[in-house]
This record gives sequence, C-alpha cells and structure tokens, in this order.
Amino acid sequence: MTLLSGMRVVEHAAFVAVPLAGMTLAQMGATVIRVDRLGGGLDAGRWPLAPSGQSLFWAGMNKGKKSVAVDTRHPEGQALVQQLVAAPGDDAGLFLTNLPARGWLDHETLRTLRNDIITVALKGDRHGRPQVDYTVNPALGIPHMTGPEGSHDPVAHALPAWDLIAGNMCVSALLTAERHRLRTGEGQDVRLALKDVAAATMGHLGMLGDATLNPTDRTKAGNALYGAYGQDFVCADGRRIMVIGLTDRQWRGLVKATGTEHAMQAMERRYGISLSDEGERWRRRAEITDILRPWFASRRVREFRAEFDAAGLTWSEFRTVREALADDADLSSDNPMFDILHQPGLGTYPVPRHPASFGAADRAPAQAAPSLGAHTEEVLGDIARLTDTEIAHLFDAGIVQSDSYGATRTAA
Repeated sequence: MTLLSGMRVVEHAAFVAVPLAGMTLAQMGATVIRVDRLGGGLDAGRWPLAPSGQSLFWAGMNKGKKSVAVDTRHPEGQALVQQLVAAPGDDAGLFLTNLPARGWLDHETLRTLRNDIITVALKGDRHGRPQVDYTVNPALGIPHMTGPEGSHDPVAHALPAWDLIAGNMCVSALLTAERHRLRTGEGQDVRLALKDVAAATMGHLGMLGDATLNPTDRTKAGNALYGAYGQDFVCADGRRIMVIGLTDRQWRGLVKATGTEHAMQAMERRYGISLSDEGERWRRRAEITDILRPWFASRRVREFRAEFDAAGLTWSEFRTVREALADDADLSSDNPMFDILHQPGLGTYPVPRHPASFGAADRAPAQAAPSLGAHTEEVLGDIARLTDTEIAHLFDAGIVQSDSYGATRTAA
C-alpha cells in the first residue's frame, strides 16, 4: 500500500498505543523511523516470547519500520534525534511519542529547529502522571462490570482496549494535523491522554450517563450481552458456543433455528411483553436461557453449524488462539490480510497486513520487524545527511548502534 508514500514519521515510544500508531502508518506506506536506546527500549524483551527468547510483541508492533539505535542520554545522541525529527521534507517533520518529551524533545524545542513541526504526544493522564491500560481500566470501573454474575471481585481482561483505541487516535490526530499543515503551513503540538481516551469512549457508549442518571450500578452479567440477548451454551460435545440476539432479526432467527417459538410466545403472554424489545430480552434473559439450554445441550456443534450459518445467525464457538489458528481460515493466508512470514530470530507464523482494503492501492505485503538498529547507518546518511566520517565517529564513540555496521567494520 502506497497511499502515504513519501510521508516520513519519527517515533520514539514504548508500550502499545504509539508503537501501534507508527506501525499502522508504516503499513499504509509511510516511512516510519523508530528511535530506540542502545541495547533496546522498554519493549525489547516484552512477552510473549518466541522459543528463541526474542519478543513476539516487539516484532508485532514494529513491522515495516526502520530502526535506529541511539544513546539518548548523551548530548550528541539527543542532538542527532532532534536532527532526524526536524529533517527537511514537505512530508516530514512528523513526530510520535509517549515517552517524557520534556526539554530536548518537547514541541517548543523542536519548533526552534523546524517551525512547521507536528508532534503527537500521548500521556498517561491529563496531569502527566504515568498510566497504562491495566491501571486506567480499574480506575474507571470497567472491572466491576466484568466477570461472573453475582461475583463481587473486579475482573481485569487480557485485551488492552484503551491502548488500541488511543493508538488509532494518534494516527487520526497526526493525519489531521498534517492536513491542516498542508492547508496553512502551520505545525502544531497535539496532546492526548490515555485516561481521557478511555473516559471519552465510556461517555460515547453511554456508561457515564448511566452512572449519573440511574440509581443503581451496572452489574456483572457473566457472558451475557448487556441490554439485549446474548449467551453462551455448552453443547453435547462439550464445546461452548456464543449466540447473539441483539437485533430483532438476530433474535427471530435464533428462535426459529432452535424451534422455540411456542415457548417464547408463551413467555410473552405470561408477562404481557414483546420479546421483539431488546430490553425485555435482557430482563428475561434467565428464562430465555432456560428455554434454549436443553436444545444446545442435546446437540453437537457440527449438527447445527451449517444450519446456523445458512440462516445467517450471529454466533461463534469459543476457542483458544491455538484452536483458532488450526480451525479458522480467517487467520491463515486464505485471508488476503495475512502472509505467512519468516521473522528472523523468531520463526515463521501468520503476520497481518493493514486490515483495510483501499480501492486506490493494493495492500502492501506484510513486512518483518527490523533488528535493533538495522537502519542506523542508512538513516544517518540519507535523512540526517551525515558524512561517512561523521557516521564512523558516532559508531566509534558508542553513540549509535547497528549490528550490520559492526559486522562490516569487523570484516574490513
């Protein structure tokens, strides 16, 4: 995909959100230069790990980027990073970070080097305190809505949802600021906070209004779909499935496929309600589940799979990730989003391209993540415009690092 071809972004970041933003821009064709400290940044060894001990997380978040390793504690290293961020180019001068950007990397300092610089900086909260998804989530109440019905223990979850949303907000913020610069010539300082992203999303979903206006807290509901009908069932083969009746069409399809029309109609008459109302389905979810449970308990998944799919029902089977890889073609090269790629030092496994399919350009093939500092020499020469002598000085002084450069020097 070449839609952002020519755009050059410098990223100095860790954790999920901002590395995800840089990787997303790289997948759409931008040149993204990731600056890491010597020996690797905070994510260099983050789990999950490959059998080799190398980080699958780091490889996943840095696909398609160029890697430069710099001693950012050394004044000469700091000046070098500033030079890369502020390097000339109509589609350059774009900086992404979630690391402390005070002093040498703050917007005002960078603006003295390039007046139209755009910086997008993600903080933990609006006060500048550190936060991650796993602290924001409990602070805002989500774990008290999550978990088995009747339980009083808060339940965290494995998916860093706020990080993922914040990463994509960093992408949209950078592209918006860049569009403004194209029209006006003005750069700008864009700031987001992870906690604000989470709070805004909860506001959009009506959760803050619910807690303000209604007298009781939303309670845990296990695997039930809040506010409508959705429930998990164990089938005769021991497999667990999830069925959804959120819309009226989904609900009617589920009732018809399970042959439970008469039982559902009897419930409606008994209570003087209509189960076409999703709120009523939520209120009566326990009785609905009691009606449906024997149907699933007496059938193997393979006995109704084709029928459910043919009827267009909204349902799925609970799987582990390993089972999903084995059973679901959407996680294989059958899906044009995936390539089976060899990542040096890790192994061969499915690697995603960008999820969107744009009519104006083909999706670029999935790319491996670079080794640490793999592009240091290239970037110093092509972007910072340093001479061979200047580059050699930086390597010899230990200010920058590249395995390939060291190998070349040793061979020479």
